[in-house]
Amino acid sequence: MSEPEQQADAPMEEEVEAETFAFQAEIAQLMSLIINTFYSNKEIFVREIISNSSDALDKVRYQSLTDPSVLESEKEMKIVIIPNKDDNTLTFIDTGVGMTKADLVNNLGTIAKSGTRQFMEALQAGADISMIGQFGVGFYSSYLVSERVQVITKHNDDEQYVWESAAGGSFTVRVDTGEPIGRGTKVILYLKEDQTEYLEERRVKEVVKKHSQFIGYPISLQVTKEREKEISDDEAEEDEEKEAAEKAEGEKAEGDEEAKKEEDQEDKDKPKLEDVEDEGEDDDKEKDTKKKKKTIKEKYNELEELNKTKPIWTRNPDDISSEEYGDFYKSLTNDWEEHLAVKHFSVEGQLEFKALLFLPKRAPFDLFENRKTKNNIKLYVRRVFIMENCEDLIPEYLNFIKGVVDSEDLPLNISREMLQQNKILKVIRKNLVKKCLELFNEIAEDQEQYKKLYEQFSKNLKLGIHEDSQNRKKLAELLRYHTSSSGDEVSSLKEYVARMKENQKQIYYITGESRDQVSHSAFVERVRKRGFEVLYMVEPIDEYCVQQLREYDGKTLTSVTKEGLELPEDEDEKKKFEEQKAKFEPLCKVMKDILDKKVEKVVISQRLVTSPCCIVTSQYGWTANMERIMKAQALRDTSTMGYMAAKKHLELNPEHPIIDTLRLKVEKDKNDKSVKDLALLLFETSLMASGFTLDDPQTHANRIHRMIKLGLGIDDDSEVTANGDEAGPDDMPPLEGEDDEDDASRMEEVD
Repeated sequence: MSEPEQQADAPMEEEVEAETFAFQAEIAQLMSLIINTFYSNKEIFVREIISNSSDALDKVRYQSLTDPSVLESEKEMKIVIIPNKDDNTLTFIDTGVGMTKADLVNNLGTIAKSGTRQFMEALQAGADISMIGQFGVGFYSSYLVSERVQVITKHNDDEQYVWESAAGGSFTVRVDTGEPIGRGTKVILYLKEDQTEYLEERRVKEVVKKHSQFIGYPISLQVTKEREKEISDDEAEEDEEKEAAEKAEGEKAEGDEEAKKEEDQEDKDKPKLEDVEDEGEDDDKEKDTKKKKKTIKEKYNELEELNKTKPIWTRNPDDISSEEYGDFYKSLTNDWEEHLAVKHFSVEGQLEFKALLFLPKRAPFDLFENRKTKNNIKLYVRRVFIMENCEDLIPEYLNFIKGVVDSEDLPLNISREMLQQNKILKVIRKNLVKKCLELFNEIAEDQEQYKKLYEQFSKNLKLGIHEDSQNRKKLAELLRYHTSSSGDEVSSLKEYVARMKENQKQIYYITGESRDQVSHSAFVERVRKRGFEVLYMVEPIDEYCVQQLREYDGKTLTSVTKEGLELPEDEDEKKKFEEQKAKFEPLCKVMKDILDKKVEKVVISQRLVTSPCCIVTSQYGWTANMERIMKAQALRDTSTMGYMAAKKHLELNPEHPIIDTLRLKVEKDKNDKSVKDLALLLFETSLMASGFTLDDPQTHANRIHRMIKLGLGIDDDSEVTANGDEAGPDDMPPLEGEDDEDDASRMEEVD
């Protein structure tokens, strides 16, 4: 519109009053709710207005595909944010399709969207304000921070209009005679006094980066910057001359006499005055030179683009370089290292979404902390950020995976409450887990790369076996363990099965504190001697893992520390074992009577070679290692210790000389009191060797000391107390069942 036309229209505009419209009842109610209720996450108004702008830009872009002339009024497609601290306003400008007068009246007030009532009901039921956009009423979120809102808009098919409302139940619409905006919409928010934080450059950048970083159009923020400028200040010089002239006039007005004296003096010293003038001229020249070099700080406004990081997940993976993936990963996660691997994929069909998943090089130190965020996947809907840390998006054991999911099907701004019931989310989760496992299997083909992954995230994979029953078989393929025959290399279960002997039907494993400890354990003696391989599981989480992983490839996993270990054997071996069982039955019975409730039963062992005995646990109780882990829990529930604690079985090695001699002693005299003490000593040493802790270590220590004394031929009477006095016989803890001195000689015989 030309200036003369504007001037001509101006008086007309003054004559024509702005039209006033009443808000539709439900919208008025909604606005009242928004204004009068306290919401903590008010920042979502920025997301809503930018999303509306993006939609308007999409519309004009689609129109331009069939009619390029629609872009003639404004070719550049952009969104601009202008904070103005002087007027306390925050302005959003877009060059989208704009609105006609009818659009303004209908869309912003008189026709309630179908979702207005549902949204209010959801709000009153305690739902999140961030749901607002889902119901098509996102614009009204601007009243979370504004006391008055003005919308200036220009559609190609209509004049430029102003919509204005202070949310008092009505709004006005009038023709705008101000500065023409070409095409698009300008939303001016007059902020409340307590919401001026949204005029701060830092705050606006933070909110835009969080919610609208990947909008497809450039979002620019007007920022105030300072620059140094060199000037030659002629005006300042003129001011100085003027001041000097005024001063001279003032002095002249003091009196005629003084003025005359000054003139005489000037006449006398005229040559001198000329010199002074010359000096003055030189000074002026110097001043001029200095002034030319003088710099001042000047403030100026500049548009700064806020969404430079483009949503690379929307592009074809073949067109993206590893450097681009690396830069995007760093901007997304603030990690200083490159990622280890990336999975970029899209899902089409019933559900459409794109995802970009990154596997970091190292696990964060707080990976398993309870208060930590559950995951690092950001959920977007059509490139608008919806939420992060959505528990249903990816299982907890994959919480180290970082990335983005952008869905086309989820309603914009869907709330957490809605998400939990949304089937789409379950489909996304299923696909993410599937793609993560594919990624791990791809890395597993490169042994060095997989070693890096496994060192950092093996606990997560094992936690997955414990928690994810659907993918347990796939996760089992990713496990790696040291074994009795793999040396320093780790072996997969698949490799273990490939090396199994023909007659071997079970996968043997042992759990413990360290590889060194389990490799020297009494439990693996017979298994290793027979040439069977044993898996060494030395992480606490392995105990939980094998509780769920009962079999692999049709082979059951069998603990060598629990009862029921059956090694393949021929008929001769079976016959020999039955004979030994009968032969040692009296000893087993006597020892069970002595140990009483300390053990559930005493039996002959098939698993020992060099150790005299060991403690095995029942099939369904805790192993010694698990008991140790549970006792170490700082916040453990002690009530479980009673029924989950291992039922102990003492297994004797029939081929060991100690056990054989003990059998002879029992056959000779089953009431021999030294047998009781030896049985208790064997039981306690077996407890420790099998990984259990002693209930009363001091009693055990006293037994050992007594044995040492007997071995050295020291009399009880020669024991020295702490005071230097000789200890009497009463000071020493007696041997179990010791009534007479002959027991010592009997123990010497055994020794």
